[in-house]
Amino acid sequence: MRKTLYLKFLLGYLIFGCFGFLVVATFVSSMTLEHLKREKAEALYKEATLIANTYASDLYNSEASLEAVKPQLDALSTYFSAEIWIINPSGRMIMTTNAPLDVEHETVVENFDPTVTAGSYYTVGSFFDWFGEDMLSVFSPITSNYKVRGYVVIHAAMASIRASSESLLNISYIMLVIFFLLSLIILIFFTEMVYIPLRKITIATEQYAAGNLHYEFQVDSEDEMGYLAASLSYMANEIARGEDNQKKFIANVSHDFRSPLTSVKGYLEAMQDGTIPPELYDKYLGILLNETDRLIKLTNSLLTLNNLNMKGVVLEKSVFDINQVIRSTASSFEGTCRQKKVGIDLVLTGENLPVLADKSKIEQVLYNLLDNAIKFSHADSSILIETSEKHGKVFVSVKDHGIGIPRDSLKLIFDRFYKTDLSRGKDKKGTGLGLSITKEIIQAHNENINVISTEGVGSEFIFSLPVVDEED
Repeated sequence: MRKTLYLKFLLGYLIFGCFGFLVVATFVSSMTLEHLKREKAEALYKEATLIANTYASDLYNSEASLEAVKPQLDALSTYFSAEIWIINPSGRMIMTTNAPLDVEHETVVENFDPTVTAGSYYTVGSFFDWFGEDMLSVFSPITSNYKVRGYVVIHAAMASIRASSESLLNISYIMLVIFFLLSLIILIFFTEMVYIPLRKITIATEQYAAGNLHYEFQVDSEDEMGYLAASLSYMANEIARGEDNQKKFIANVSHDFRSPLTSVKGYLEAMQDGTIPPELYDKYLGILLNETDRLIKLTNSLLTLNNLNMKGVVLEKSVFDINQVIRSTASSFEGTCRQKKVGIDLVLTGENLPVLADKSKIEQVLYNLLDNAIKFSHADSSILIETSEKHGKVFVSVKDHGIGIPRDSLKLIFDRFYKTDLSRGKDKKGTGLGLSITKEIIQAHNENINVISTEGVGSEFIFSLPVVDEED
């Protein structure tokens, strides 16, 4: 059976409770009894010393009689719930509060030894087998002329001290039980705030590890646990979306590869078996060249994307005129624009607009944006390419008046392999990689690219580059 964190925490909680009761039952019990015993002995010793210096001293100095002292000591005995003795060093009993005066019969404590306290002022036991139970006995010497004439001994039953100790111990047990029950709040808090969310996260990770990346769970918490759950869910969604994109990409690439390959194979077989006569070879060879161009374009896009993934975008920065690059890129589409009846208008800031960037990669960015703009523009429309300079940045805008981009697709168009539903009918040769590569290049320059589009009206792509001061 797998040991879970909750079982470990619960086991620790139970061990804490058991050790708590064990400590109270042993250490606290003995410490409480010892404290009460010392406190009682100290109080009795003070009283015994007072008696030795007053009543007992007067008695031995013949300044008071036994009949006069006895009532006073009886009262004190009742007040302290203790038995008071006056005893000679030989062990002969002079007086006790536990019995009436009897001068005719002598009472002797056998083997009486005042040094039994061993340097202390009290002892615990049967007091030389005089009592049938344990007693706390306190000694105080009666001195006269620098001689010990006798002792005042006060006896208190240990049973009463133990009863007081047990009362305090019961309070300790009650407090421990209350504390133990209150600590359940910590266990409940741990269960609700830590274990249950952690269990959800664990189950989610097991589902994700099993391949179920669409498994959904929710942790309603604003602390690190909630952040962890949200991060894990976000990671799974990104991986799932990546896999979905990969599947779409494979389907698109497979279709884009299969279509030209099927055409090439069909025309070649037709030319081989004589279905296409030799006089039409030039026409169909042109078609075959167009299909191979599609394959080359797709292959180059895949290689570019692979290089970006493997090595990142390696930039060879230099200072060049972005206006000149725009003019040369736009002129390369002259034939395509004439064929589709699309015009290109240039609104460029200044004669020269130097920027610091990788010229070849910026040319690729402009080519991709302009190619898309022409591809999705309506016939007899125009495309506007504009440059402006603000706050040390050059902003390049490529704006068309074509089919536009649906609002739901605006956040996805820069994703790899993504193609909108509207573009599928027009972009027969596209792979969904151009805008992704474009964004990778712009971000490698630590710049941004944004899109503004309205479906049925057109789209505008704007990217920035760092401007270079002509003096520099």
